Amino acid sequence: MGYRVVVVGATGNVGREMLNILAERQFPVDEIAALASRKSLGTEVSFGDTTLKTQDLDTFDFEGWDMALFAVGSDATKTFAPKAADAGCVVIDNSSLYRYEPDIPLIVPEVNPDAIEHYRNRNIIANPNCSTAQMVVALKPLHDRARIKRVVVSTYQSVSGAGKEGIDELWDQTKGMYVPGQEVAPSKFQKQIAFNVIPHIDVFMEDGSTKEEWKMVAETKKIVDPSIRVTATCVRVPVFVGHAEAVNIEFEDFLDEDEARDILREAPGIMVVDKREAGGYVTPVECVGDYATYISRIRQDSTIENGLNLWCVSDNLRKGAALNAVQIAELLGNRVLKKG
Repeated sequence: MGYRVVVVGATGNVGREMLNILAERQFPVDEIAALASRKSLGTEVSFGDTTLKTQDLDTFDFEGWDMALFAVGSDATKTFAPKAADAGCVVIDNSSLYRYEPDIPLIVPEVNPDAIEHYRNRNIIANPNCSTAQMVVALKPLHDRARIKRVVVSTYQSVSGAGKEGIDELWDQTKGMYVPGQEVAPSKFQKQIAFNVIPHIDVFMEDGSTKEEWKMVAETKKIVDPSIRVTATCVRVPVFVGHAEAVNIEFEDFLDEDEARDILREAPGIMVVDKREAGGYVTPVECVGDYATYISRIRQDSTIENGLNLWCVSDNLRKGAALNAVQIAELLGNRVLKKG
C-alpha cells in the first residue's frame, strides 16, 4: 500500500522538483494531487510518465490525504497548512513560516531524524532554508567527532533561490548586456545581478545582518546544537542553480583534515571530491540535478586552534528544498505512517 500525497504549489520551481523527485525515488504513492492557485488552475505538470492537471488550492479538501508537501510562500501556507493539518494530513512545509516555532520540528533527515516524532504536536514539519540544509549535512558528522564551537560561512547563492523571477532577471539582464537599448533594470534583486554579486539576501535586520544570514544561525542551532556559534555572510551570485559555501569551522578538539575527509566520505548524503589539482573540486554547475551535497577543499586552518576549512556545493532546488522535503516524507512513512 502507498500514500495519498498532495503537492501544494505544483507549478513553481520547487513544486515541480518535488513531483520529479517523488517519481524518481519511487515514493509509494497510491494517489497524488497537484494544487496551485486559481490563476494556474488546470495547468499540466508531470509526475513521472503521468500528466497531472492542477487543482484549486482554495477549495481542496485535505480530509483523507496522508501528507502534503507545501511549496508556496508563507502567506498561503499560513492560510492552508493549518487546514490540512486539522484534517489529519501531515504538512511538510518548505516556507520559513514554521521553522522557528519550538513545537514544530525542523528536519534534515541525515542530521536529526529523531525529531520526526514531534510532528504530532501540530501535524506540521518544517523544511530548513536552502543554504542551511546543505551546510548542516556536512557539519553534523564532524560535530559528532570533535564538537563544533564556531562556524564562519560565506555563501554564493544562485538566483533560483529567489524563484522564477530571479532566474528570468538574470537571463534577461545577461541578454540585454549584448543588445544596445535592451538593458534590463533590477526588479527582483536590489542591484544588477548579471556579471555581478550582491551581498544582500532577504531584508536587513537591526544588527546589520540580513534575514538570510539570521536564518542560517537560528536553523543550525535548532537542527544541530544550540551551543554552536554561527556567523554568516550571504551573497547572491549570477548562477542559475546551485548554492556554494565557504565554511570555516572551529572545534573544541583537534580534528585532522585527513580524518575529517574520511568522516565526510562515510556520512550520509555527502560526496567528497577533494583532489589538490586543477579541477579537483565541485562547482555549482556540476551539481545540478544531483541529490548529494558535495564537499571539496578540505584543509586545516592554521590561524586558529582546531580549525578546518571546506567548500560545500549542492543543488538548492533539490537538497535545499524539494529533495529534503521528499526525504522527510520518506522518513515519516518509514517511521510513523507505516502502511502495507
